[in-house]
Order: sequence, then C-alpha cells, then structure tokens
Amino acid sequence: MPQIGRRHVGESQRSGARGDRVRAASGTSRARARGTDNEGLIPILARKVREVEAKAQAGKVGPTNRTKFLVVALLMREERARIKSDSTVPDSQRSEELKRLDGIATILAKTAARDTSLIQLLESEAAVSPVALKLRRDWLLESGAKLTPDELIVSTDAEVSPEPPHNQVIPASVRARQLASPFLAPDLTGSAAGVPAARRLANWELLGPLFKSFEYGSGGRAATLELPEAPAIDRVTPPGLELMRHQAQFVESVREGRRTFLLADEPGLGKTAQSLLAASVAGAYPLLAVVPNVVKMNWAREVKQWTPSRRSTVIHGDGHTLDAFADVVIVNYDVLDRHMAWLGTLGFRGMVVDEAHFIKNLGSQRSRNVLKLAERIRANASGGAPLLLALTGTPLINDVDDFRAIWQFLGWIDGDRPTGGLMRKLEDTGLTPADSGFYAQARNAVIDMGIVRRKKIDVAVDLPSKRIADIPVELDDDLGRSIREAERELAQRLVRRYRALAAVREDDRTSLIRFVVNAELEESRSAKTGENVFTMVRRIGQAKAGLAADYAAQLAHSVGKVVFFAKHIDVMDAAEATFARRELKSVSIRGDQTTTARQEAIDAFQNDPAVSVAVASLTAAGVGLNLQAASNVVLAELSWTAAEQAQAIDRVHRIGQEEPVTAWRIIAAQTIDAKIAELIDAKHSLAARALDGSDVVSASTDSVQVDALVHLLTNALGAEIGA
Repeated sequence: MPQIGRRHVGESQRSGARGDRVRAASGTSRARARGTDNEGLIPILARKVREVEAKAQAGKVGPTNRTKFLVVALLMREERARIKSDSTVPDSQRSEELKRLDGIATILAKTAARDTSLIQLLESEAAVSPVALKLRRDWLLESGAKLTPDELIVSTDAEVSPEPPHNQVIPASVRARQLASPFLAPDLTGSAAGVPAARRLANWELLGPLFKSFEYGSGGRAATLELPEAPAIDRVTPPGLELMRHQAQFVESVREGRRTFLLADEPGLGKTAQSLLAASVAGAYPLLAVVPNVVKMNWAREVKQWTPSRRSTVIHGDGHTLDAFADVVIVNYDVLDRHMAWLGTLGFRGMVVDEAHFIKNLGSQRSRNVLKLAERIRANASGGAPLLLALTGTPLINDVDDFRAIWQFLGWIDGDRPTGGLMRKLEDTGLTPADSGFYAQARNAVIDMGIVRRKKIDVAVDLPSKRIADIPVELDDDLGRSIREAERELAQRLVRRYRALAAVREDDRTSLIRFVVNAELEESRSAKTGENVFTMVRRIGQAKAGLAADYAAQLAHSVGKVVFFAKHIDVMDAAEATFARRELKSVSIRGDQTTTARQEAIDAFQNDPAVSVAVASLTAAGVGLNLQAASNVVLAELSWTAAEQAQAIDRVHRIGQEEPVTAWRIIAAQTIDAKIAELIDAKHSLAARALDGSDVVSASTDSVQVDALVHLLTNALGAEIGA
C-alpha cells in the first residue's frame, strides 16, 4: 500500500510559517489507501482546483479561493514527490498518477495566467497561513490519509511566538532597566481605532481596489502628502548643520501632530536625518530603529550628529553591550528574532523601519517580527499615538501588492481590511469600488494617511545629474562560447517541455508558456546541480569579472574613485585581484564582515586619497551607505530587480555629491544578460506610475526571471516557426 513519508517539522514546509505551526512526531508515517481513480488525494485536488478556476473565469478570486489555490499547489508538490520516491508503486500506476497531477498543474497555471497575483502562490517558498494548514490537514483526512495525533493538531493561535523560545535572550542591561522601572503601564488612548460600525463599504473587498488605485488612479499626481511650509527659523537642527527645505517640511508635519508615515523619498535625500529629527520633535523616545545590518553603525553616527543630546545603543548578537537606558535602540533585521521577548516591553514611543521593502514578504520571519513589534508598540505606547516611520526609496519591487506589509506596519490596514482611520477617509469619499472616480479618491485617501514621496529632480536642485551607460562586452573566449551554448540548451529544454504539454493540453499559447516557465523556475530554485537561469547568470558574471574590473581600473586611473558592485563573492575576489595587479588600493564591503570592519572600509574609501576602489556587494552594500567620494559606479553584474540597481547607484548619487554621477553597466552582448538589462529598465515604470504620477505604461508585474525565460522560450519557438 503506498505510503506518504512522514516529514519532520523543519522539512515538511520550506516556509517558516509551515514549520512553526505543523506539529509532527518523528519516526511515524502516514498511509493512504489507493483504490479506484475516484479515491485518494488527487480527485480532491482536481475538484478544488476546478472551483478556483471557475472563480478566476468569473473575474474574482477572493481570499478563500486564494487559500484553496495555495493548498492545491502545496499538496500537488507533496504528492508528486511521494509518488516519485515510493518504490512500492508500480510503474504503470506511477505514470498514470503523475499524468493526473500534470493535469492539475496545468489548471493551476491557466488560473494563474488569468489572475497573475496567484503566481506567487505557486512558489515553493510561498507563506502558508494557519487557515491553509488546517485546510491541508482536512483534505488529507478526506483523502483517507492516516495522520498521527500530533499531525492532527494545527495551531491557529494568532499569538504564537514567531521565534523558538530557546532562541530568546534577555541582556543584563534590559533586566536592569526593568528593575529600575517595573511599571510601564500601557496607555491605550493612542491605539489605532478599529473599523467603524457597518456602513456603506462594510461588505466591499477594498484592499484589491486600493492597490489598483495606485496603478490606475494617479491622474498625474505624485503619491505625496501635502506638507506644511518649512519654518522660517530652524529650531531643531544642531548648530553647524542645515536641513534642506523638503526635510524641514517633513519634520514640521510631525511637529504638527502626524504620527504615521511611509517616507518614500528617492534614495539619497536624507531620510535618516528626517526620521531622527521627527522623533525629536515628537518626543518619541525611547525610539526603536530596525535597520539592515550594513547601516546600523551609520545609524548610531547619525543619532550623534543630528540629535547629539540623545544617546543611542546598537544591539550586536545577544546584546551583551546593549545600554537599555538609551534613547534610541538600533537593531538589525538578522538578530531581531532573538530579542523579541523583551523589545516589546521597554515602552517604545516610536519605531522606524529602515529599507522597509525588506518586509514586503508577509510570510517571512523578518516581516512577522517587525509587524508583531509594531502591534505591541501601538498597544502599549504611553502619551498618545506612537511615531511609526517606514523608510524606503524603493517601496515597490515587482508589484503594487508590495505596499501590503508596509501599510500593515503603519496600522493603516489589518489583514485584508482598512483600519478605522483609512476606512473613515474612504467612507468620506461617498464612493464604492463600482463608482467612477473611486480609484483616484481611494489613492488620495491612502496618500493622506502619510505617504511622502519626493524626487531628487524636484527637491535637490543642486544635486548633480545621474545617468546610466551600458558597456556591451563580447565574451569571445571558451567560457563565453560555453555560456551561449548553455543558453541554447536551456531554450531547447523549454521548447521540449512546451511541445510535450501542448500535445496533451488545449490551453492557449500564453498559458502554456507561463506554465513551462514557472515549472522551470521552481525546479531551478531547488536544484543543486545542472544548468538553469540562475547558474547561467552567475557564469556570465564570472566571465565579465575581468573585463568589468579592467574598465573600473581605467576609470580609477583617469577620473578618481570608483565603486565596483557585484553580486557574487568570486566576482568580487577576481576584481580585487585585478586591482592589485594594476597597483590600485581597494577596500571590500561584504555581507560577512563585522560592522566595525565594514565601517572602517567605508571610512577609508571616503577619506583616504590612496584608496581608489570600493568593491561592494550588491546585497550587503546596496542600501543605506554613503559612498559619495566617488562619482562613478561600475555594475559588474546585474540585479534581478530595478530597485536593487537603483539603490546601488544612489549610494553615490545623494546629498553631499558634487559631481555628475555615471553608472556603467557591463552587459554581455548576445546573451540573456542583455535581455535582463532591458527588463530591469522596464520595471522602473511601476514606481513611476504608482508613486510619481507618471502616465507611462506599467511593465509586467512578473519577476525579471519569469520575463527573461518567457523571452527565451518565445524566441526559440519563433525561430522554429521561421525555420
């Protein structure tokens, strides 16, 4: 009798949410009876996926059917893996069941093609909610699976700690503060108001229309709140420093009483200074700042510079050096999980989330930690509503839905519903999503909750210009030829999959292409060996490394300091070796450095005339750093997102820069690298439309990986037809 192998807690779901909430005893197994074709799990999945497909055809896939879609995809992958690994299943039966699962996969792909927001649920890393876990359990029971007593338990308690208890630390300094001030009584007067009593919009699904309003309702208006004029006399800036007008306007808005903001100014316009002075005028101390690891020491410096009367402390590791009596507590995302037990107890009156696009995935541990802390701070802050600031120059990466986690952090929405303040603004419009003009009014309502977006071209008139220049290079050596051959083989593999699927399905061409591409990506993400789009792009980076480093060396000799960005360590290593041969002193900014070593490298690049090049990681150094000692950037490898590329360039193009900035992208001609560069440029239109009021046509909301593979397969199919 076929067996469904028992999977341990950390293995049964790749998403953290699954591992947290599915309890299972090791060493047990689930058995499932296999009778006719109408028994077992596959018929259940077929029935459920048809239900979701019908809703998608009708034009509306609500939360319930989204959950069904996710669970079908999850169980389909599990069942496929079980069938392939079960040696007791006869070959004929295995072939038949895999064919039936292919049919379910095809329906999933067709449905996702109709509602592209479902595509992310096909990914193996998609977050699984407690409701989805319960549905998964119920369907397994319905299929005849025998579950262990522990497997029958699915926790749906919203207060389940997102981190394992053994991981928690309580620094000695925190215990000292708790003993010194044990009565931090909550003042709930400032808590966010709930959704008002049932009114005109009570039965409407509003979050989808709110997201769409940023795609279609701009009417040429930038997504920025109207701010008060800057005061004639600056009473908040320390002596010797001066705020720019746009910064002073933001601080004045906080002084007048606003307490929640998505501060989405373009990178380089001084968001850190604005947030620290905002905390000062709001009296939002103690203040919690959650920041990327690479900038937490810089945050401590900025506190000393802009609010010298306030003391900051930085949490490193288990917090042994923490000063729990400090005014500003700075913690990076990576160690946040082990400090959750006490961070919510210190009575914070303000919270800043820097590079807030880091929390866009609601299912990630990082996002859950940030949102839980914000919830505690809103509930327990004394003296009125806390100051909550989300800082990011690139709030939208691939989709307008990227707003969701940020809005939830700010308390504007709760799950799938607007909270009281936003709901009242929507009610005041007198419109519903079915009415003409709703999108424009809804967008304005959200903006008025506190979105502030200024562009460099509008507010930093003295900031020099910025341009991106592409340098095509020919990979004409053996490595280059092998890359082009691997690209052809990948295209042919996609074509073979497309033909096999087209032979047994009657789906339209677009749906078949999307299904094949998503299947390829899912396999590529989990593949340990073999050629795929990720390994191919890495090989292209390796092939370009020497050429990119030579070009950066020429720039350093002729025009001065250069920042050299790459994604992979081996590319950085190769570049540093090239600079050493060319007798150029370089510093390295990487993710595996200590914060002290990283800051020393930054200081050396900024201040030491002998240091010519900063070799920087796109992921570790692409946010929050000031590297404006250079005016030239070399991008040796391309990012998968337009936002990451923009962030990297804006390490140089920011306040303090005195020279025009040029970013030189090294592009491998006649490879997929050139298409990726084109797709990255197209993604800029999303932010331009949603945030800046542009009327440009939005690019595909698919990831660059999906679009690149679609291009590869489409071209290969076209070449076949042409032949």
